[in-house]
Amino acid sequence: MSALTPGAATTAPRRPNLPTLTGMRFLASGMVFFSHAFFRFLPSSWTSGTGAGFWWSAAGSTGVSFFFVLSGFVLTWSARPGEPARAFWRRRLCKIYPNHLVTAVAAVVLMLVCGEAFTAGQLVPNLLLVQSWIPRFDVLTGINQVSWSLCCEALFYLLFPLLLPSVGRIRAGRLWWWAGGAVLAVFCVPAVSALLLSGGPHISPRMDYSVDQLWFVYFFPVMRAFEFVLGMLLARIVLAGGWPRIGLLPAGLLFLAGYAGALYAPGQFGTAALTIVPLALLIPAGAVADLEGRRSFLSGRVALWLGEVSFALYMVHQLVITYGAKALGIGMRMSALEATALSLPFLAASLLAAWLLYTLVEQPMMRRWSRARKPGTAAPRPARPEKAGAPTPERA
Repeated sequence: MSALTPGAATTAPRRPNLPTLTGMRFLASGMVFFSHAFFRFLPSSWTSGTGAGFWWSAAGSTGVSFFFVLSGFVLTWSARPGEPARAFWRRRLCKIYPNHLVTAVAAVVLMLVCGEAFTAGQLVPNLLLVQSWIPRFDVLTGINQVSWSLCCEALFYLLFPLLLPSVGRIRAGRLWWWAGGAVLAVFCVPAVSALLLSGGPHISPRMDYSVDQLWFVYFFPVMRAFEFVLGMLLARIVLAGGWPRIGLLPAGLLFLAGYAGALYAPGQFGTAALTIVPLALLIPAGAVADLEGRRSFLSGRVALWLGEVSFALYMVHQLVITYGAKALGIGMRMSALEATALSLPFLAASLLAAWLLYTLVEQPMMRRWSRARKPGTAAPRPARPEKAGAPTPERA
């Protein structure tokens, strides 16, 4: 079995904590939450290109892209030289699958209670985390809709022990060229989709592409792997000391500009292409800020706790929004102010559910099963959230 050997430039025995990146995770989860909340409460605004719902319409795809890039960055940063690949895969499985299984079961129960139909063709691929390989919208978004991204992450984790040695062998002077190539690949994906895939019926007037094209650009794990590899390359650049002095504020402003461009981008270029460069600057800028000891609200205790529960928040929020609204009889016609005010208690409820999932499922499973232990040895105690700013493999 191969070992995780990132190369000479990435073999430091223990690297500094990166609390800012942990805090950023909650911001990305929050973007996904508000995108889905406004889609539920203001669907006409979300799809029409005007109003408050429209301004959140690209937040979900941008948040997911952030997580894909961050995943590559964090796993490369925290790679353990000489670690067997099976140990890495075990940790990742213990990290994502228990939360996925619990939320999938919760989704099935809620669907049964509400009298909603689902099929084995939706359930089985979802449980096996292969739904994103199937270009059918009912399968891609079946059961707990957000779990499609875990299917992409599963591919990333499977390939990571094979990719890391190759990325580690790239000479420092050529890392920027490789990173540029990954960015170019992200830009090429929607162009290839528009040129080669059948247009078919458009999803909506504003979403002027077919389900097949949507699948290829947004859901297909192979196409999303370019973002993960870019994150790996960015980590190598920072580790090699080659990152320019770009502060968090300039990177954040560029990100806002890229997000505005994504809202008005033609076709599917707003999915990831228009925000990939800002994200590629923002994540390393946060890492460098931590390395240089610069503090911000993203590295405070509250932000760290929110970052710790962000994966659980991502997994539960769609269920809370959808079935909470149904239970309360909340309709889809309201003002922007009403939708905003309503989103806040739903966010609080989602955070409560996320904390329970994190405390009762995610942490115990990581503590008990993420590492192989000899008989009679005690499982290591997890670090306290406020001291666990490093996005370690268990927390990535």
